[in-house]
Parts: sequence; C-alpha cells; structure tokens
Amino acid sequence: MADRTVQIDEIRALEEALHRPEVRRSRTAVEALLAQGFVEFGASGTRYHRAEMIELLCEEDDTPADGVLEATDFALTPISPDAVLLIYRTVRKGSDGSEKRALRSSIWKRNAGRWQMLFHQGTLTSAIDATADS
Repeated sequence: MADRTVQIDEIRALEEALHRPEVRRSRTAVEALLAQGFVEFGASGTRYHRAEMIELLCEEDDTPADGVLEATDFALTPISPDAVLLIYRTVRKGSDGSEKRALRSSIWKRNAGRWQMLFHQGTLTSAIDATADS
C-alpha cells in the first residue's frame, strides 16, 4: 500500500494555487481543484456552489481591485484517511493602505488519487482577533 501521509506543504500549495490570478482564471485548473459538491461560505456571508464559483473566478481581472492576499499560520488536521482540514489566516492589503483580515478553513478530499477542495469558508476578523493565539 502506498504511503497516504498528507504533508501540509502539499495541501498548502493547492490552496495557495487558488489565490493566484492565473489559476483562478483557468477553468480547467479550477475544475480540477474544486470537487463535485463544493460549497463556499464567503466572508460576505454569501453561499457559493461549484459551478457559480468557477464562473466567478474565470471572470476575475488580472489584479484584484482590493489588493494582494497574504496567507499565514497554516495548520493541517486529518479528519479521515482521505480528508483534511486546512486552517489559516489572510490579510488583503489594499493600494490605499487598508487591510482586510480573515480566518479561513478548507476541507480537502482525496478523489481518485488527487486532492480537491470540498468546502471553504472565510470569516472576516479584526486585526486584534487575527493576531491572537488560538
């Protein structure tokens, strides 16, 4: 039997790929990364399903209007042999100096030997909350 140990670097790389404009605008890449049944609860409180998320991402501009996303404090928790929970923090720094912070969580599921995101949630937080120890 092959080693099925999941390394945080593997899942983090997949997660961060979805932060990059060139991946987000590629229908093929996003379809490969998002599992059938994918759901996202956005920081705005909006619920997105796989098909609408793919459409939204493919329509994005090269540079986000609200700045560059920086991700830190990644932690990975196995929840079954073929599923993991990834949590991390983000800050999006706007060109006007503003900062938008969020706590994020994703469930990644192994399907036919490859990892796909099944669920994602972003929750806005204050600068104080975003730097507090968990």
